[in-house]
Amino acid sequence: MPHSDQVADHSLHLGVIGLGYVGLPLALSYTARGFRVTGFDIDTAKVDSLNGGRSYIEHIPGGDIQRAREQGLLEATTDFSLVPSVDALIICVPTPLDLHHEPDLSYVVGTLEAVVPHLRRGQLLSLESTTYPGTTTEEVLPRVQARGLVVGRDIFVVFSPEREDPGNPHFQGTTIPKVVGGATPACLEAGLAVYGAVYPKVVPVSSTEVAEFTKLLENIYRAVNIGLVNEMKLVADRMGIDIWEVIEAAKTKPFGFTAFYPGPGLGGHCIPIDPFYLTWKAREFGLHTRFIELAGEINESMPEYVVSRVTQVLNDRSKSVRGSRILLMGLAYKANVDDMRESPSFRLMDLLNARGAEISYHDPHIPVIMPTREHSAWTGRRSVPWEQAAVAGFDLVLLVTHHARFNLEELVAWADLIVDTRNALATIPSRAGQVHKA
Repeated sequence: MPHSDQVADHSLHLGVIGLGYVGLPLALSYTARGFRVTGFDIDTAKVDSLNGGRSYIEHIPGGDIQRAREQGLLEATTDFSLVPSVDALIICVPTPLDLHHEPDLSYVVGTLEAVVPHLRRGQLLSLESTTYPGTTTEEVLPRVQARGLVVGRDIFVVFSPEREDPGNPHFQGTTIPKVVGGATPACLEAGLAVYGAVYPKVVPVSSTEVAEFTKLLENIYRAVNIGLVNEMKLVADRMGIDIWEVIEAAKTKPFGFTAFYPGPGLGGHCIPIDPFYLTWKAREFGLHTRFIELAGEINESMPEYVVSRVTQVLNDRSKSVRGSRILLMGLAYKANVDDMRESPSFRLMDLLNARGAEISYHDPHIPVIMPTREHSAWTGRRSVPWEQAAVAGFDLVLLVTHHARFNLEELVAWADLIVDTRNALATIPSRAGQVHKA
């Protein structure tokens, strides 16, 4: 198998398509072990940054990129005619939902249309973008075969789901086991060789469909459990019970319980999206995945619940949402990263803005809102400086993301009214009626 030999002598030249939160750390995992990588992206700003030795993702050090550049191991380009120069291609492009909550494979299809004409014999083609079971077989294989290449002999096709968790200090990059499914046994062997070059543990499965389904199960498991605890929060709130105290008590059981935590809504590119890929595909087989869809409905309703709590808290102070100045703390979808993909903060901003509130945000990880597909109206909005005069001027502060860099003691000292969606202020002394949970 040529890929095994190329790994052994470090002559493997890898191509990574899509240089975002998944593709860039993957590329650097290979350069760190002495492999050459060419990164492909249609975003010229990303390409220019990488070729200049600069990072555009906060938790990825620019020094790693600069080192790879100095060693001659990393090159970025928008030119897909360079595809024949690499031995293996890994596709890491977005797979969002459309307006009807159905899979949008336009990025995958567009990438395949750009890549397939340039494929050559002997290459490995891997798809990492999360998608429904059958995508590799239905979308990738026909296009490759139309090029006149025999899968498993001339070209090797695999699916290997990404498992990145930006900002997680315990599990990063290649420390996370890598699942790989091949279109044929020879494809699987090639995939195991290429990924085994940097991943200490590679988990082979029997088909690309199994690999695709594996990623969906992982994220649906989280989505359903988050939906459950979000619903429990609504019930507990109505009963006057603190759900956070309940969770802490339940965690003391050493078996049969795993703690999940409520929040203002789901964010990131996986949990709000991936379950709907399976529900869409299941309909093709005459199945209605009611459990998954119910969890999705609950999770998607959480921003509305938070806004209702904000309205209630303001009303108790004889204030209306309309005309109130509200500061959202935390724009990123999770703590300690600059990733704002699918962040519930945007939904909260939209809902409050529609009700007439004056909205600002503070996030030390996101100084300015860059263009997004769904929330272009907020593009260019800048983070409010963390200053006492500024914070004290807001009618209400809505704590959405619990960044470690937030000074919560100063928040309580400066703000008049706070709604906390993360239980971040549970141990911070506050004035009576100042802090409310949502």
